[in-house]
Amino acid sequence: MVAKPANILENLQESIAAIFEQAQLSLANHRKNCVALHKLHQQAGAVTKPVKNGTVLKLVGERAFGEAFIELLSRVLVVKKGPATADRVVKFVGSYVKFVNEKASAEKAKSANDPSTSASVRSNADEDDEDTIASRFVSRLLKWLFQGFVAKNKTTRYRTVCVVSEMISHLGEIDEDTYNVLRDSLLDRICDKESLIRSHAIIALSKLIGSEDPNDIEPGEKTILEILLEIISCDPSAEVRRAALLHVPLTQNTLSTIMSRTRDTDPVMRKLVYSAVLQPKLGHPRQLTISQREQIVKDGLGDREPAVRVAAGKMVASWFDMIVAEANDTEEVAWVGDDGGVMKGFMRLLSLFDVVGPGEAVAVDAVLSIFVLRPDIPDAFVFPDEFWKNLTPESAVLARVFIEHCLKTENETRLEAASLPVVTAFAFHLQESYNFLVDILQDAENAKFLNAGQDEDEEEAEKREEELSKGEVILSELLRMALKLDYMDEIGRRKVFSVVRDMLAHPELPPGLIAPCLDVLKEITPSERDLIRVVVEVIIELREDDDDPENHDNRSTVTFDDSHSDIASMKDKSLQRKKQRDEMTSEERIEADVTDLRCLTLSIGMLERVHGSFEDNSTLQGILADLIIPSVKRKELVMREKGLISLGLCCLIAKNMALNSFQLFLGQIQSAPEGLKCRVLQVIFDILFLYDQDFFGRSEDVAKQIIDFLLHTLEAEDSASVQAVLCMGLSKLILSGMITDPRVLMCLVLTYVSPTTIDNQELRQCLSYFFPVYSYSASVNQSRMQSIFIASFDLVCRMYEELDEDQGMITPYQFALLMIDWTNPQKAVGVAGAEAIDQGVHAELAIDILAVLYDSERSVEAQKVLCQVLSHLYIIPGLEQRAILKLKILLDHHNEQSPFNDVSLDKIFDRFKARFMKILSKDLKRIDPTKFRDREFQELYEYIGVDMPEGDNIFIVESAAPSREQRTNLSIQSPRPPPKRTYPALLHHHRKRTKQNVQRLHQGKRDSRGPLLQIGLYDTGVASLFVAKPPSSQQDADEEFDLATPVPATITPKKKGVKRLHTPGSGRTPTSPMTRKRTRVRSPLYVSSIFMTTLILMYRVYEVNLDSKIML
Repeated sequence: MVAKPANILENLQESIAAIFEQAQLSLANHRKNCVALHKLHQQAGAVTKPVKNGTVLKLVGERAFGEAFIELLSRVLVVKKGPATADRVVKFVGSYVKFVNEKASAEKAKSANDPSTSASVRSNADEDDEDTIASRFVSRLLKWLFQGFVAKNKTTRYRTVCVVSEMISHLGEIDEDTYNVLRDSLLDRICDKESLIRSHAIIALSKLIGSEDPNDIEPGEKTILEILLEIISCDPSAEVRRAALLHVPLTQNTLSTIMSRTRDTDPVMRKLVYSAVLQPKLGHPRQLTISQREQIVKDGLGDREPAVRVAAGKMVASWFDMIVAEANDTEEVAWVGDDGGVMKGFMRLLSLFDVVGPGEAVAVDAVLSIFVLRPDIPDAFVFPDEFWKNLTPESAVLARVFIEHCLKTENETRLEAASLPVVTAFAFHLQESYNFLVDILQDAENAKFLNAGQDEDEEEAEKREEELSKGEVILSELLRMALKLDYMDEIGRRKVFSVVRDMLAHPELPPGLIAPCLDVLKEITPSERDLIRVVVEVIIELREDDDDPENHDNRSTVTFDDSHSDIASMKDKSLQRKKQRDEMTSEERIEADVTDLRCLTLSIGMLERVHGSFEDNSTLQGILADLIIPSVKRKELVMREKGLISLGLCCLIAKNMALNSFQLFLGQIQSAPEGLKCRVLQVIFDILFLYDQDFFGRSEDVAKQIIDFLLHTLEAEDSASVQAVLCMGLSKLILSGMITDPRVLMCLVLTYVSPTTIDNQELRQCLSYFFPVYSYSASVNQSRMQSIFIASFDLVCRMYEELDEDQGMITPYQFALLMIDWTNPQKAVGVAGAEAIDQGVHAELAIDILAVLYDSERSVEAQKVLCQVLSHLYIIPGLEQRAILKLKILLDHHNEQSPFNDVSLDKIFDRFKARFMKILSKDLKRIDPTKFRDREFQELYEYIGVDMPEGDNIFIVESAAPSREQRTNLSIQSPRPPPKRTYPALLHHHRKRTKQNVQRLHQGKRDSRGPLLQIGLYDTGVASLFVAKPPSSQQDADEEFDLATPVPATITPKKKGVKRLHTPGSGRTPTSPMTRKRTRVRSPLYVSSIFMTTLILMYRVYEVNLDSKIML
């Protein structure tokens, strides 16, 4: 029985509320509730009211339904994220919009296909398609939701965007105005300050990408896809970037942006690139270019997060499955023993990468990732003779990776089951590959001879070059496999030795094969001396063949039989050429230079593998005298570079040579080009590491000169690669404890934050690793970092103030937070047997910060930063009493002696003071200030301008007592001896030098060599800041005990309310914290105290000299 219209409207609110009540309980009943709600909607829509004499019908029922629906939905808009009931209601709204539009479309299709419907009725129905009960409901709901987009309440904005995101895929046909409002409203929400709202706005916008017509976009306006791609790369919230990544289609236009997210800072983002985008959405890996495949696999398998590596490995495994399935579809027959085409599948997988070029390492990682994910796959590997006779670069790489993987996992059974050839058979395979390479080289030489003076066919040349590269890769992989063989078979060992030696002696052998050949020789030769003899003989033969090509076939060969024979035969041969260089023609000189370069490459490779001393291998004397030293003297850059590298390697096994040649390497840096300078610096640092005691342990002057030279080179250098090498070497020296000079540490800190190194990623990455490791490894390292904080902070502030418009650097506040993090004792690593972790590093840092806050000359910005970082310091109970007392003294007297000019600073300062008093209240009760009256505290009281607390039997410890003659000449103008430059004077002197250095820096800031050039960190002045000064004379120390009771110095307080002003342009230098006391107005109390002190001193001198009848 159909309800009456009046009854429907009366109970409409309760009926819809009941449906919403059920919908919020479970997602399973949404379909049933959509049907029930749509029935109510239809019934309510049938209720109309005629107006204007019956010519127009007022949709009373639809209006009532819409108001009831919106009223119930509005209750959800104020519910924060979290409750599942609210989320289910939002999903129900989206489901109902989808359902009502599907019903409208079905009725339209049914009406169009009904043959009984007349043509006039169909035309009228087409005209009314855009105005249906569904379209009117959706339009009204959207207009109401758009009002929530700009609500002040973030929860309302969030819920309205969520509802629109659920509806947007099922809106059906909407008018253009509504679409434009929807698009613009969502574009506004992607700039919302709440990341959660931006995420859902992105989800909604991504559903409009397919409906957007690029022709409708105004010139200069971005499309939705371009906006989402920009969000993927630039939004600060990782959640927003993930939402954009998951909802952007994978096309050629979006691929580059998606691939860039493999280096995102968020690990979840990097994981989703592989697991949620590339693996499911990429149809086939061949849709990518070779470089793109290599970048994706390299970034994924080389990621520091295990979850990202697993996701990348699964993606590579999916590629392997695709390739194996394709091979099975083509019914390609595999060789005997290949289980189901697994090995052929791996070869096809390797063909996706540039195995012949730099992509070999990436291809190897891809294969190993599959071995790790599927450990049973290597069991199918079998290597019959047919495999070795038809080697390709891919098959050679696969065989080498399989052997190394089995040896690494110690699976000898799998190696035996793979039917690998024995050493002798492997030697013949090696010989065949070498012969193939020699034939290619001979063909290239013949073609060059035949085409002399003519243009060679580019296609033929490229083909020969490709064949040569493939042969080189195959031979290189075989040599790397030869390192893993068992050389118990003497016949096979000799055969391998003969082949490898012939390869080294070939003058046209590609340079990339020299290192693998030397590795094999080192493996099969009995000792280093035999290796040196073989290489030296090859060098001699190369130079002899250069002089006399007919002697090429008559050369001698070192065998294992004479490996322990007398080396007199080697001494008969000389490396010197028969012709001097002046006697050669131009062609002979070119050939000689090419041969010398090959010989130097061999000598470098040999010296890199020698660990014995230079004196134990007399054969090296000939190479040094006849090959290396003449090459160092050459003017040609290539020859000199290889000669210096060879000489540096000789220095690593010859101490005296290193000490004598060190100045030579230093001299080469001054005028060397960038490439040579990097190599020479690497040699210098290697020598310093190996002989650190000789350079840093014996003479402080020598160590200081070396450090000054390195710092000067770093500050004057504008090459990014040279700066990176210098910072890397200095970081290693500091980290190993060989250098402890704070100047080096300060220079590295300033280089790290300097705007001129912002694009030097190698340098920044090195230092970003070094500082945390250095600081957290030991408490003494954190103390060194704490000691340079104030000076570094001053320089960073000045650099930040003088930044150019096109430069960028971190703010002083960020720099201060970095330093505080590095000096945090909570992050220091405790090592067993080492000293305990110093928990008072931040307390000392707080003392330094509070001390400089007494300097009224500092800018308000700098004072604000220093006050803000005080709250980040790690202060705990149980600190040393001296540190606690210093903090209390500085905190108690700051408002009186040096008040802030900004009220906000007072609030920050007072918060830290209250925190300090709360944490250390018990410790403060146990401290008696009158017991701390040594020189350090005396100068601290002087620095802040207050009197020391009085007490009985108090005397100044470690004070500089005046001599007997000085005591008899004391006057009112000199009531106390001048203070030594200790704590406060040290701080002032350091700040003064910092100001001077920064002024010099900015006078020449346009210097192309960088902003650190004029800082002067490598002069002796700054070094003296960190060295305690010895007593002036032993007499002063002895006469310190002449006075029976030393008299404490009288300190005058600063008069409250007196301001020290500096008039601009007056010519007087602004007062520093240490010179303030000289500007005070002397009160009568001050004069009387001086007078009383003088009388006491005179009386005591009179008593001492009473016997000698000296009347004062």
